[in-house]
Amino acid sequence: MSTMPIIALTSGEPAGIGPDLCLILAGQLPPGARYVVLADRDVLKQRAQQLGLNVRLRDYDPSQAIGSAEVVQELEVLHCPAVAAVQPGQLDVRNSQYVLDMLNRACDGCVSGEFNAMVTAPVQKSVIADAGHPFSGHTEYLAERTHTPRVVMMLAGKTPQGGEDGWLRVALATTHLPLRDVADAITHDVLTQTLNILHADLIRKFGISSPRILVAGLNPHAGEQGHLGQEEIGVITPVCDALRAQGMRIEGPLPADTLFVAHHLRHADAVLAMYHDQGLPVLKHATFGQGINVTLGLPIIRTSVDHGTALDLAGTGRADAGSMMTAIQAALGMALRQF
Repeated sequence: MSTMPIIALTSGEPAGIGPDLCLILAGQLPPGARYVVLADRDVLKQRAQQLGLNVRLRDYDPSQAIGSAEVVQELEVLHCPAVAAVQPGQLDVRNSQYVLDMLNRACDGCVSGEFNAMVTAPVQKSVIADAGHPFSGHTEYLAERTHTPRVVMMLAGKTPQGGEDGWLRVALATTHLPLRDVADAITHDVLTQTLNILHADLIRKFGISSPRILVAGLNPHAGEQGHLGQEEIGVITPVCDALRAQGMRIEGPLPADTLFVAHHLRHADAVLAMYHDQGLPVLKHATFGQGINVTLGLPIIRTSVDHGTALDLAGTGRADAGSMMTAIQAALGMALRQF
């Protein structure tokens, strides 16, 4: 048995900056864990040459007990072979299965207990879909892979506008839906389950003993007492009232246009936004490049970067690894709480 957590790092879309991020962080990974990079070994070698990085690659051996990754510019690699040759910035639909294979291996390793957490570099959803795989994002894919009926997508980042611990956390009641479908998707059951998951994982994964959650309304001015929509009256307020009666510290529904101000956020541990572009523009404005994505409700720990594949930056040396490092640090903190 390992004496420290093992964290799997998936390198994501090979034509994007995922391999760059893994290589850039070689020798900088935080102590206290063993890190295993899932990637094609040759892709990492070629990208390291392009970046001018002298990174030693060591094959992952699950039977070998080693210490944390403190050797300068060395990565432990779980080799996953790519299907087609990789050129930075050039998507190839043939490598879509390779990307999914890495996710599957990391996820299954977390479920089995081989890994204690997984951190995912960005993938290109469009090229995976073009290959014929129904894929709307990591969140939904990992939920299906782990047979989890409901998960919650949350982005987070440290900012002066954050709560008492310096973090601004924004979870979503709905994720990748067309805007016209959002209102119908916010039901009593969905909202109740979402808030229960958010509350439970703030305690279990973030170590917050009594979380305070702010809930946004769906409509302008939180519905203006029904004059601008009925969802607050019919769904959101009754759910908040019921969960408050159970002892949860929930405030809302609050108008979304004034929720993200200092006097609301100062003592809040998380915000629940009703849809993707209600909450995430604020979060990304405050923390982009240093923020992370966390999938709540999974039986495993999964964090990710808050940005895309940046195909134009792949292989140029201009990729910023800040978000990847923050995602790794967050995964390590969660893993240590449960190790």
